[in-house]
Amino acid sequence: MARIDPDRLTLKDKVVFINRVSKTVKGGKRFSFSAVVVVGDGEGHIGLGKGKAAEVPEAIRKAVEYAKRHLVFVCLHETTIPFETIGRYGAEEVILKPASQGTGIKAGGPVRAVMEVLGVSDILSKSLGSGNPVNVVKAVLEGLSSLKTRDSVFDMRRSQMVTTE
Repeated sequence: MARIDPDRLTLKDKVVFINRVSKTVKGGKRFSFSAVVVVGDGEGHIGLGKGKAAEVPEAIRKAVEYAKRHLVFVCLHETTIPFETIGRYGAEEVILKPASQGTGIKAGGPVRAVMEVLGVSDILSKSLGSGNPVNVVKAVLEGLSSLKTRDSVFDMRRSQMVTTE
């Protein structure tokens, strides 16, 4: 798969989750922050990044940089996805269904963040499993990356019908 150049896209980022992590040392506790961020252009390009640092802004910056380096393209159909799909990652399972125009984003927090930066404005989703924000976002990206364009699926079905006759 070809690498996507983030400099050619106008990307917006959205923080999905910030977690404070503490480490107990001899003198007390040391705190650091981890951030989960999704980056997208609103036209089908999306990336996920995780960053960890002593300060929140630095953790977010690291996550954004990682997400920009790992962009993927998702096939969209107008304002929704072309087909129903299920994404699985770890103990998380996310069902994504296309919705008619004007439905809106019917999704929980992490899924909503992904859909907003992806450019999807009409979708139905259900998150099954642990609810861990990192796993939810990875499951959504897994499901979205399995999507194909409508034309490629129709061509595949036509070729299967011709070979069976």
